This record gives sequence, C-alpha cells and structure tokens, in this order.
Amino acid sequence: MTPLDRRSLINRISSVLAALPHTETLPEPRTETRLASAVVVPIGAGADRSPCLIFNKRSTQVRQPGDLCFPGGSPEPKIDPLLAVLLHLPGSPLRRWPHFRQWENGRRPQRRQLSLMLAAGLRESYEEMRLNPLSVRFLGALPAQRLKLFQRVVHPMVGWVEKPQRFRTNWEVDRIVRIRVADLLDPARYRRYRIAYAASVSRQVGRRHGEFPAFRHDGRRGVEMLWGVTYRITAAFLNLVFDFAPPALSDLDRVDGFLDESYYGAAGPGSPP
Repeated sequence: MTPLDRRSLINRISSVLAALPHTETLPEPRTETRLASAVVVPIGAGADRSPCLIFNKRSTQVRQPGDLCFPGGSPEPKIDPLLAVLLHLPGSPLRRWPHFRQWENGRRPQRRQLSLMLAAGLRESYEEMRLNPLSVRFLGALPAQRLKLFQRVVHPMVGWVEKPQRFRTNWEVDRIVRIRVADLLDPARYRRYRIAYAASVSRQVGRRHGEFPAFRHDGRRGVEMLWGVTYRITAAFLNLVFDFAPPALSDLDRVDGFLDESYYGAAGPGSPP
C-alpha cells in the first residue's frame, strides 16, 4: 500500500464517519452504562501492505467460542470515565481526529458518550490483544448495533493501527485473524450460514434452524465464518466507505453449522449475537 493509498483511505473513512448523524452512532447518550458496550474496529496493513480488518477469534473460555469479533466490552465505571477525560488531552487518539472540533459543536452529551465508549474500547483492546492505544488513529464511530440476546447496544469505534504490531492475546482470545479489505469486497466469498440448533435450544427458540448472512475466510489455519453482530458492523463499514453490499441471502451458497446451549453461556439461547 503506497503512502497515497493509505492517506486517501484514512481521509475517506474519517470524512464519511464524521458526517454520520449522531442519532445513528450515539443514539442514546443517556443509556445506562451497563446496557452499552464498545468495540474497536482496527484497520491496518497486512503482510502484503494491503489494508486489513483485524479480528479476535474468541477462546473456548468465553461465550460464543470460536466466533470472530472485534476487541471491546462494557465500560468499567471506576476506570473508563477517568480515561475518557484523558482522551481530551492534546495528542490523544480523540483529539488527533481532525473532525473532532467540528463534530462536538452542540453535542455535549454525545461528546461525553463518545469519549467513554472510545476509552472503554481502547482499554479492552489493550487487555485482550495488547493493542497500544497511542498507536491507534481514531477515524470515527459507526452506527450503533443493538443485540437482542444480551439486551445491549454496541458502539463500534473505527481506528487505524499506525504501525505493525506483534499482538499478545489474553485468555479471552484464541488468536488474531486479519482479513484483507479486498477480500471483504469480493461477493464470491459471502455465504448463507444455516445453523442447526440442538434439541434443547430448538425447544426454547421455537425453531430447528436459522439462516444468516456470513463471510467465509480461508485462512492459513483453516476456515473462519464471520457472522452475527461482527458481520453487521463489518457490513456497515463496507457499505458506508465503499458503497458495497453483499449479494442477497437467497443468492448465496449455503454453509451448515451447529450450535448447542454451551455456545450461549449464562445468557441462554435466543437470537444470534
């Protein structure tokens, strides 16, 4: 990726996200903290220097084991409000966002919410994969996503990872998975993910299977299926920045999967994440 390509992509993403209505990115600034969570959507250069989205693969010790996700979680009430204040200091990822002053005009409640969500996402990213917060160039927030199963609103914060990093994962993460943006823009890689439910789950959800849009990634360590809320966040990013939409669900090749009650952990079965 040439410096011009990199600069053009960063500027495009930042401008597009800055123009989004705050009713989409931060729809409920007064939402209780326990109902809100944040993820960082990391973008960086891959081995061939082409832009990639960087995902975590969830470990077997957490809910939805084996799924691809972005690093993040719920704000810590004793830590993240203090980190949010630090994000207003010169040189922080938030203050280095060229659209910050334009964006914050007349948006004091949303400004506080944005600072808190970004602080939570960066802290969790450091804990999960040792992503250095000072190496992240904040590019803006994507539309918030609502989770039916866990009754939560997820706020995706997009960040450019300035330098190649050697990530170190904690117990929540099995490994790091990089997917090239060029691959995500390839319609042939999308699938119709048909998930069969175990009998115990089927009785509670009232159906034996469900079908969902998904992306198939053929990695060096096997096939990964990107689906659920992480798929929706990724799809929103691709649509906003590149005007890309995958084929209709009915037109996609089918891939089969299976889920039992252990997938959902303490939350219990229900709608997919």
